Amino acid sequence: MTVLSTPPGAPQEGAAPAAPPLPPPKVLAGDRHRLTALQGLAALSLDAMASVAYGPEAIVLVLATAGGVGLGFTLPVTLAIAGLLAVLVASYRQVIAAFPNGGGSYAVAKTHLGRRTALVAAASLVLDYVLNVAVSVTAGVAALTSAFPALYEDRLILCLGVLVLVTAVNLRGIVDSAKAFIVPTAIFVGSILTMIVVGLFRDAPASTEAAAGHASVLTENATTVGALLLLKAFASGCSALTGVEAVANAVPSFRAPAAKRAQRTEVALGGLLGVMLIGLAVLIGRFHLQPVEGVTVLAQLADASLGHNWAFYVVQFATVVLLALAANTSFGGLPVLMSLLARDNYLPHVFGLKADREVHRHGVLTLAAIAALLLVFSGGDTNTLVPLFAIGVFVGFTICQTGMVIHWRAERSQGWRWKAALNGFGAVLTCVSAVVVTATKFTEGAWLIVIALPALVLLFERIHREYGRIGERLGLGKVPEAPHRERSLVIVPVSNLSRLTCEAVNAAVSLGDEVRAVTVTHPDEEDREALAALRRDWELWNPGVELVELSSEHRTVGRPVSEYVRKVYKYHPGTRVTVLIPEVEPDRLWQRLLQNQRGAVLAHAIRRDTDAVICRLRFRLGEPGSRS
Repeated sequence: MTVLSTPPGAPQEGAAPAAPPLPPPKVLAGDRHRLTALQGLAALSLDAMASVAYGPEAIVLVLATAGGVGLGFTLPVTLAIAGLLAVLVASYRQVIAAFPNGGGSYAVAKTHLGRRTALVAAASLVLDYVLNVAVSVTAGVAALTSAFPALYEDRLILCLGVLVLVTAVNLRGIVDSAKAFIVPTAIFVGSILTMIVVGLFRDAPASTEAAAGHASVLTENATTVGALLLLKAFASGCSALTGVEAVANAVPSFRAPAAKRAQRTEVALGGLLGVMLIGLAVLIGRFHLQPVEGVTVLAQLADASLGHNWAFYVVQFATVVLLALAANTSFGGLPVLMSLLARDNYLPHVFGLKADREVHRHGVLTLAAIAALLLVFSGGDTNTLVPLFAIGVFVGFTICQTGMVIHWRAERSQGWRWKAALNGFGAVLTCVSAVVVTATKFTEGAWLIVIALPALVLLFERIHREYGRIGERLGLGKVPEAPHRERSLVIVPVSNLSRLTCEAVNAAVSLGDEVRAVTVTHPDEEDREALAALRRDWELWNPGVELVELSSEHRTVGRPVSEYVRKVYKYHPGTRVTVLIPEVEPDRLWQRLLQNQRGAVLAHAIRRDTDAVICRLRFRLGEPGSRS
């Protein structure tokens, strides 16, 4: 055995010098446009974080129908919701690990519950995301107009303006949107936690000025609190859980290791949301708060904990900003979900494309357009949209957790029984919540979701069938015949002699066995003179290409060319015809307005009437004397 005279790793005598230590790993180029855990919390948690502004209020408003006795159940109902939140966080943490490509409920259902159930999950998520944008924007603007009543009549314009702002930020990339929203998220969470901590040390409210002069909505002399009322309060308060699934839907948006970063984000989201919900419920009981008309529960709590001073307005302003920006959760999750649906042929494939900054641009723009229609439909009124909000997400929760029960039974890893039991319990709770919310809100607009959900599933099915037919006609998955050479003819429409014509003919003679230039003539005197000039110039140029003159009684160019192509097919069967349409590519976008769109007209007519291959040659103009 050889004994080392130097410690391991030390340079040996006569040996080559040791290589310098490796530099720390750099962030990959693609990862620059992906999320860290902190950025993910800002980009994908705004919906869930903002729900503390209306979740506790939804509980209090239901329990207030049973008077002061009913309000005493605010904390127990909130604890039940927090328990469900813990179940959902644990479930979606496992979903992230099992399905790191994103998709959440859709991915789980597709693997374990079948195609149709997966489409129901996808449809519920799509509806939830779209409604979240509209509800978040209108709620934020409503909070703003409550502080500045003079803006109330302009609320629809303000809603559309906020939507345009959020859309523009997301078109720059999800990382840029996350960076933009870190500060407002931190201010909101910090102000709520500060309010809770300060309020816990107060024996009496610091101020009641916010609720002064406002009528109470508390029902007098009501003492009965039944199970149905508690169930309704629980279902209403579960609106605070919307957005919990967003992280699982957007796992591919995180930096590597994406699954672990997404899991940390999910746990952080659940922890912060649970602490804020329970803390606010404790303060509601501590200050014996009663709901009043025109003042939110959160505003009353800020008034009671912090006093009616600058701190009160910080909380209100942070709430306004976060509610308005909570729409960003949808812009982070829905485009990823739509890309997965496009990959599976349930949405047009264009939704699977990404722009330079890892942005699913078509998904972002489509979401913005549909949300804008909802805002116009509702007139910027939150109450018109809120009844539709929570149903879709509960359906998705139920499907996801049911699928995870099957996942654990199939995997049978260590501890699978209690994991399956946890998911099964959560599925029952969310299913009951979905039924209760739908039943209690049916006449207030929930019937639209009952119709829209199956309609969206049918749309997915129709798109999938169309892609199936297209694939069958294209012979996808089948070995094609061996390539064989056919006689090829290239037809070049021309109207005059120019550099554009020269480039087109040069390209055409490189493509086909035979090239013919065609020009459309009209019977009037001016066109006859132009034709004579073109004929003379063509003979002088003598490119070795025949110039065919097509006569047209009407001033059209598309139909004469398409008729000529049909004649070629008739008299020369077996010929492969290509129509090469030369067009000028302008240097600037506004210069497109100066073009006559002749190429588009020709392409449309030929595509409609023939099977010829269309090639549109884009010729970019350079400086005089240069070659493009």
